[in-house]
Amino acid sequence: MRGYDLLTLIIVIAILGFGFYWLSHKKKEGVGGNWVQFISMGKEAGFSFKEVEMLRQIVVQCNINDPCTIFTSQDQLDICIRSIVRNIRMTGESGEQKTQDFLSRLYDFRKKIETDNPLESSGISNSRQISEGQTLKILVSGVGVFKSQVVRNNSQFMTVSRPINTKRTTPMTWSGNKISVYFWREEDAGYVFDSEVIEEIVSAGVSSIKITHSDSLARTQKRRSVRMKMHKQAFLYLAKDREPPHKLEIDPGLKCFLEDLSDTGCAVTVGGKTEVGLRVKVQFALDNVPICISGIVRSAVYKEDTNRSLLHIEAAPLPMDIRNHILGQMFGKMSDDEDEEDLPFRVLDDEAAKISSAPAPSENDPFTAGDAAAQEKSSSADSPLGGLKMEDFF
Repeated sequence: MRGYDLLTLIIVIAILGFGFYWLSHKKKEGVGGNWVQFISMGKEAGFSFKEVEMLRQIVVQCNINDPCTIFTSQDQLDICIRSIVRNIRMTGESGEQKTQDFLSRLYDFRKKIETDNPLESSGISNSRQISEGQTLKILVSGVGVFKSQVVRNNSQFMTVSRPINTKRTTPMTWSGNKISVYFWREEDAGYVFDSEVIEEIVSAGVSSIKITHSDSLARTQKRRSVRMKMHKQAFLYLAKDREPPHKLEIDPGLKCFLEDLSDTGCAVTVGGKTEVGLRVKVQFALDNVPICISGIVRSAVYKEDTNRSLLHIEAAPLPMDIRNHILGQMFGKMSDDEDEEDLPFRVLDDEAAKISSAPAPSENDPFTAGDAAAQEKSSSADSPLGGLKMEDFF
């Protein structure tokens, strides 16, 4: 037992000594706050003593008056992340595994702060709170899934456009049907509730149905990721079997625009029409670093007037360095950084540099070229897909 007691005593002395060291630097560094509490909160957040010490130095460097706020405030933590990312870039330590491990834990904690923020999770409790224009999916048991949209919503009932299922050819009688309604509320979550069709009507010139309200909404999914909005040129490819999911492509693919990005997926706008379930790859440059995301199209919203589809892609698990680079851009972008223009559609590795004959992509927006013929010509000129649109994949 003596050996065990001696080891315990050594550990206690080490902890007290470490705490005293931090406390002794409190006045010297001119930053207020409880450093013992800072250590405790840092350990609770999953950081090692060495990483907590690094965070302490960054807090001092950034002149944050209350150090503990970096564990509760996303704005305060963002200040530290920007400083850390800049320091790592300057020292060239980004390629070290220990650095990537630390960044990964730091970004996971930053995501947790934002997704746990009460202001970010304000949901709804009943169907009367659903906004007009909300897109719905309506399930009729034994029949299928239909698409619809909220036309009007009042305290007595909800009016939705007549549900449509393009694969169903026979007419559907709606009055009296029991249905399940699913919808995704932007910046919130998915919801589902049971309802019943009251009657079929025409509302505001739109063939519609009236359905009953529900005071019991089931919240099916909370947002898993913090998303970064953008409008960046990218290339879309069909994913190949037995090929590494994040292998960079040398040749240009189908032109698209990256609309938002997270470490779990992305959304892209592409010309034409498609369906869900397609395995694809999206390739683009982020801060002059080539990124390739492989995943599955989970939803596709087609706009007939523009002949474009917005595809929501669920990504396959990303390598840690790619994930950290994406999250670093989301949380670590300096507000005073100069805008760096990404190299358009070009693969920046050595192999691509050797292919001097590779055609340079057009800098023009392929969706605003003026007419569909010009767009098709532009796509076929530099795409190995021969100018195919998404509907040509089927």
